[in-house]
Parts: sequence; C-alpha cells; structure tokens
Amino acid sequence: MRDFFNSKGISYTPVAFEKADEVVAAYDAGRCDTYTTDKSGLAAQRTKMSNPDEHIVLPETISKEPLGPVVRQGDSVWEDIVRWSLNTMIEAEEYGITSGNADMMKTSDNPAIKRLVGAEGEMGAAFGLDNDWNYRIITQVGNYGESYKRNIADTGILPDRGPNELWTKGGILYVPPSR
Repeated sequence: MRDFFNSKGISYTPVAFEKADEVVAAYDAGRCDTYTTDKSGLAAQRTKMSNPDEHIVLPETISKEPLGPVVRQGDSVWEDIVRWSLNTMIEAEEYGITSGNADMMKTSDNPAIKRLVGAEGEMGAAFGLDNDWNYRIITQVGNYGESYKRNIADTGILPDRGPNELWTKGGILYVPPSR
C-alpha cells in the first residue's frame, strides 16, 4: 500500500473495510491506529471496544455530515410527523419548555408556547393527531437539550454539543416557523 499525506503533512496508509463492524474490530485488535466517521458514530462504536476507556473521540470536526431521523419514501404524513416531532423538541428548548414545566407553560401569554404544549391552535390536526401530541413528546422525552444531555452528554459520549446547540447559543439548530 502507498502512503498518503493529509493537509498537515501527516503520513497515513488507508485501510478499507466493507462494513463498519469490521473497522471497529480491526481498530480494537490494533490493526489500525485510528479510524474516522461522524462523531456520534465514533462515540457509539467506542462503547463496543474491549476497553472503551482506553479510546477517545477527538474534539476536532473534520467533516460535516448532518444526521437526523429518516423515514421510508412515500409516506408524507409520517414524514411530517417525524420532522415536526424533532422540531417540537428543538423549539421547546428554545422557548425554555421542559418535561418538568410543560404543564405550567399551558398558561403562558406566548401563543407559540401555548401551541407547543397543545393549549392553543390545531397543529395536530394537520397530521391526523390530537392537539396534545407535541405536549406528550415534551413531557415524555423532553426538549432537545434534555434528550441530548440524558442520552449523549451524561454518558460521556459527546459532552460538548457543538453544532447540536441552538442557533441562539452558537449552534445550528433552529426550527422553521409554523402556524
């Protein structure tokens, strides 16, 4: 195999594998010194290592690969429900609505908050759902920040949200307006 050089002049020899599990096994067995994929994939694969604490996910971001929920093509209603479920979690965080305060937010003076907690509007009807669908997401799953903290940050996988932060806090998360 021939060596390659990255932009910093570091020499490397690429080793290609067909399946992600083969990469992880080779790396864990010491056949590779490093491997790369998106950060969430690295963090998840690290948990499968023989000694996870002996491996780190480097903080540098070297590529942009947006990740999110996917649905099978051809079911536009389900696609809308999935998209707006994620949007609900992001928007709830932006408005400070949490799993712990969603009930109290039903009396907010802000119509956008009232819509998110099902106290006003008919957003659910557009998807064939009742008006409490997004309220249930917030109370049962939490807003995006709560879910990220519980499932990602608190596990030590990726404690720094980076671009997964709200746009108002330097990240790239925002929700298009809905009415």
